[in-house]
Formats: sequence, structure tokens, C-alpha cells
Amino acid sequence: MPPKKGDGEPKLPPIIGRFGTSLKVGIVGLPNIGKVPAFLNVVDIAGLVKGAHAGQGLGNAFLSHISACDAIFHLTRAFEDDDIVHIEGSVDPIRDIEIIHEELRLKDEELVMPIIDKLEKVAVRGGDKKLKPEYDIMCKVKNWVMDEKKHVRFYHDWNDKEIDVLNKHLLLTSKPMIYLVNLSEKDYIRKKNKW
Repeated sequence: MPPKKGDGEPKLPPIIGRFGTSLKVGIVGLPNIGKVPAFLNVVDIAGLVKGAHAGQGLGNAFLSHISACDAIFHLTRAFEDDDIVHIEGSVDPIRDIEIIHEELRLKDEELVMPIIDKLEKVAVRGGDKKLKPEYDIMCKVKNWVMDEKKHVRFYHDWNDKEIDVLNKHLLLTSKPMIYLVNLSEKDYIRKKNKW
């Protein structure tokens, strides 16, 4: 007979994301940072620039590519090379990380509003009580992403029902993100970099 629940076994926290036998991870970062060759199923997503959420650069083309990924490799450049122009004019990995974070968050702002509007019509004005909890959860997501200006994955108190709703909508800022730093060979060998 299996042990009863609550017999001292710690409850595992809920996990945001899709699960399956095949994972797809996208590399995201600014242009000219140097992409990482991989043996995983890695999708090379076009370089994002400031304003990409609103159509700058390749604009919204990145949305479908990131949406199709289960996680994101966020690659940032921490090497100097006069022959490779940095799109922002100088190398600053912290600034570059903040640019990508903000673009993903702004795209989620655009995604959240139509979801809330649709749920409001059906759940609030239409009286569909089954969808009211989803509406409330999406309002909480809106507050976190739009008002607090944070990524979904940085909120650590999502409960099981909220996780189910997040997994239904798969917002960009809910995806796990692994940070990669492209260093010069010299910095890599000495394990030191000014950033």
C-alpha cells in the first residue's frame, strides 16, 4: 500500500511550462553577440533590438519562435572586438540583458490584455462562473507584468490553479531562462572579465 499523503513528504512546488519527451530551447540575445552551437534542438531566434515588441528590427517575427520554445538560452556578449559592431554602440552585458527582459515583458503586456478582455466578456459580463477564476488569475498576471514590471517566472508564490492557467497561455516571461555569456578566449582561460 502506498504511503498516505502528508506523512512528512515535502510537497514539490508546481512547475511552469509544457512537458514532453522533446524539449526545444531558443537562444535569444542582441545581434552580433555570437550564437552557441549546440547538440540540443536549439532554435536560433533572430537578434532582438529595443522596440522589437512593437515591430522594430525583425519585430514580431521573434514572438512565434520564442512561443514555440520550452525554455530560452539568453546569450549576452562580454567581449570587445572592434571588427564586430555592437548594436548599442558599446559592450555592456547587463544593459543587454535588461533590454531583452524588457522586450519579452512588453510583448507579454500585449498578450495579456486580449486574454483579459475576452475573459471579462465571458466570465464577468457574461456570468460564466467557471471562467471567473481564470479571469482573476490573469488580472493577477497583468498586475505582476504590467504594474510591477516583472517577469512571470520571478513570482514565486503561484499556486497549482494559477500554474494551470499560466501553462495554458505560456507567456514569454514564464519560460525558464538560462543565461549564457560569450567571453573572449583570454577571459575564459583566466576566468575573469570586467563585467
